[in-house]
Amino acid sequence: MFEDRGGLRLSTTSKRAAEHYRLGVDAFLSASAGVEDAFESALAADPDFALGHAARARALQARGAVPAAKEAIGRARGLAAAVTPRERRHIEALSLAIDGDLTGGLALVREHLADTPRDALVLSLVTGVYSLVGASGRRDRDKLLRDLLDGVASAYEDDWWFLGMHGFACTESGSPAEGRRKIERSLALRPRNANAAHALAHVFYEEGDSLGGADFVNGWIPGYERTAQLHCHLSWHLSLFELGAGRGARALAVYEDSIRPGVARSAATGAVADSSAFLWRCQLWGVGPPELPWSEIRDFATRSFPRPSTAFAEAHIVMALAAAGDHAAVESRLAELRRMEREGRQPAGPVVADVAEGMAAYARGDYAEAIRLIQPVFEEIVRVGGSRAQRDVFEQTL
Repeated sequence: MFEDRGGLRLSTTSKRAAEHYRLGVDAFLSASAGVEDAFESALAADPDFALGHAARARALQARGAVPAAKEAIGRARGLAAAVTPRERRHIEALSLAIDGDLTGGLALVREHLADTPRDALVLSLVTGVYSLVGASGRRDRDKLLRDLLDGVASAYEDDWWFLGMHGFACTESGSPAEGRRKIERSLALRPRNANAAHALAHVFYEEGDSLGGADFVNGWIPGYERTAQLHCHLSWHLSLFELGAGRGARALAVYEDSIRPGVARSAATGAVADSSAFLWRCQLWGVGPPELPWSEIRDFATRSFPRPSTAFAEAHIVMALAAAGDHAAVESRLAELRRMEREGRQPAGPVVADVAEGMAAYARGDYAEAIRLIQPVFEEIVRVGGSRAQRDVFEQTL
C-alpha cells in the first residue's frame, strides 16, 4: 500500500505513480515549477490513478486553466468508484472548488478536515487569498482561516508547508510576530518554499520594513523559475518594497522585467491584479513617466476576462480600464457587477461595485465621488478579497 505525504492511503498499485504524486504535491505546496510534469509522470505510470487526475486538476486550476482543470477533475470523478471513501470526498472537494461552488466547497472541506486533517491538498483549497475562504466575500474571512488552521495545527506539528500557511494566516489576522516565527521555521525546513517566502514578504510589509523586505526578496528570488506560480507576485512585493524605499527606478525595472502582461507567467488574475496595483501606486506617488502603460493591462484584462470573474479580479480590471480612459468598458463592467449584486450572485455584496466605481471616479479626477463611494464601505473592503497588502491600494487612494 502506498501513502501520500500525510500518511493517507493512495489507491494505486504503482510505486512510480505514488512517488511522482508525492513529488507533485510537494512542488504544488511549495509553489515550485514542475508541478504538472510530476502529476503527468504519475499518470503515465498509472492512467487510472484517480487522485493523480484530481491533483493535476488542482494544479491546472491554480494557473487559471479552468476548462482543462474541469476536464481533469471529470476524469477523477469517473474513476472515483474504485477508491476509498476518503479519496472520493477528496475528489469531490476539489471538484466543487474547481466548479466555483464557494459555499459548498468550503462546507465539504470543513467536513473532510474534521476526520482527515492531514489531507493537505484539500486543506490548500482554503489557504491563501485566492481560495474558498479568500473569495468567500466574508468580512470575517481572516479570522475564519486562522481559526480553521489553529484547529488542525496539532495534526501537522512541524510540517514545512503547514507552518508557512499558518504563519501567513497569523499575519493576515493581525499577528505578524507570531507569523514570522512560524514562517521562518518553515523556511528553515524547506528554504525553497515559495509560499513561505511570500508569507515572509507580507511580514516585512506589515512591519513597514521596505529595505528589509527588498533585501529578503532580492536574496531569495534568484533561481526561482519564471514559470513557477509565485514568481510574478513575489516580484510585485519586491516592486512595492522598492517604491517604499524611495527607489522608483528600481521598482519600474522590476515591473518591466517580471510583472507586466506579456512577461509575467502567472495566472491571469494575479497578472492583472499585480500590474494594475503597481501602476496605480506609481500614479498616486508620482513615480514614472506621466503616461503609464495602462493600455497593455487593459487589453490583457479584457482578453483574459471577457465575462465577470471574482470580486478581487473585477475591482482591478475596472481600475485598469478606468486608468486607460476606456469609460464605455468601465460602465459596462460596473453595470454587470450591479446586476450580479441584484441577482444575489456576488458574495462580496455591494462593496465590490462601490469600490470599483470609486476607483473609476478617482481615475477621471472626481475625487469627491471617489470618497462618497469608498468611504462608507471602507470597513467592508476585506470582502473584496486579496491580502492586507493588496487591499492597501484602496486605502491609499482614499
